[in-house]
Amino acid sequence: MSKHLNLAILPGDGIGPEITQQAVRVLERLAAQGHFSLTLEQAPVGGAGYRASGHPLPEATLRLAKSADAILFGAVGDFTLDSLARELRPEQAILGLRKELQLFANLRPAIIYPELAGASTLKPEVVSGLDIMIIRELTGDIYFGQPRGIRVLENGEREGFDTMVYRESEIVRIGRLAFEAARKRDRRVCSVDKANVLETTQLWRDVMTNLGKEYPDVALSHMYVDNAAMQLLKDPKQFDVLVTGNMFGDILSDEASMLTGSIGMLPSASLDANNKGLYEPIHGSAPDIAGKNLANPLATILSAAMLLRYSCGLSQAADQIELAVRKTLSSGIATPDIYREGCRRAGTVEMGDAVIAALA
Repeated sequence: MSKHLNLAILPGDGIGPEITQQAVRVLERLAAQGHFSLTLEQAPVGGAGYRASGHPLPEATLRLAKSADAILFGAVGDFTLDSLARELRPEQAILGLRKELQLFANLRPAIIYPELAGASTLKPEVVSGLDIMIIRELTGDIYFGQPRGIRVLENGEREGFDTMVYRESEIVRIGRLAFEAARKRDRRVCSVDKANVLETTQLWRDVMTNLGKEYPDVALSHMYVDNAAMQLLKDPKQFDVLVTGNMFGDILSDEASMLTGSIGMLPSASLDANNKGLYEPIHGSAPDIAGKNLANPLATILSAAMLLRYSCGLSQAADQIELAVRKTLSSGIATPDIYREGCRRAGTVEMGDAVIAALA
């Protein structure tokens, strides 16, 4: 008897509904092939959530996300709502989901497909064969630390302040996940910090060093964040698993995404302690191309593969999606962001059609 999956679909804003629709089609095709059965329920989030109920993360959407086995997420962001108070802006939806669902670990693979080596801004010989996993702690650090705010000093000048804070248990939790991930890869972990300046990340380094002793089969190295940013451009293939805090991970994972030729190719997973997760492409809502059948759905389709692997324990079905994506790329079909000479131009729907055809 096949496994039954209850999935929450949160398309969001901009190109979110278009790309999410293609990933759902892929999941439905696999269900039709007998890999699993599906119950899908959709809800508004981000700008769509605000327009529907006055909040970017409506209560009904949050209830759905909590009750689902996993969440497939599109994108949030609506520039027409930028004048709202910060807590009502579309982007607050994703922060709220991470907090409410305790999604502490963000996994972002950066893989270069052979067909796209020439699309990277770096030389093909630098990026060919690239396969990095960036693991970012997601619920601590300066994004959530208290106190924070803007205050007026005695002289009338305004001062902004935020608090960077990590507890030892939070570092152990994300570090252990990184070491376990490395055991399934090339058994190398690079922990990124700024221990020469920040006390918070000196604790990070100390905890990671001690934790590394429990994994003698995994090589642990440390790197300051500024050097890591440089090394990602100089010699990215030196890395296997990169693990770091929330703010540094936010920056480094976006940098790594551009090594692959297009941000439209990269999926991500945000997991809780029990591997329940929210899965989304790392790009934004791209309102300038929304509704024009131009967006690349492959990152969202690959996010669906991660959903099956990490939250549902269906590695074989996940492998099938990833193989279909590789076949699609090798066939020469390409959306505008990955177009190269000799390719056949395709839109969002056509790319989804090609992946579904490759599943057969």
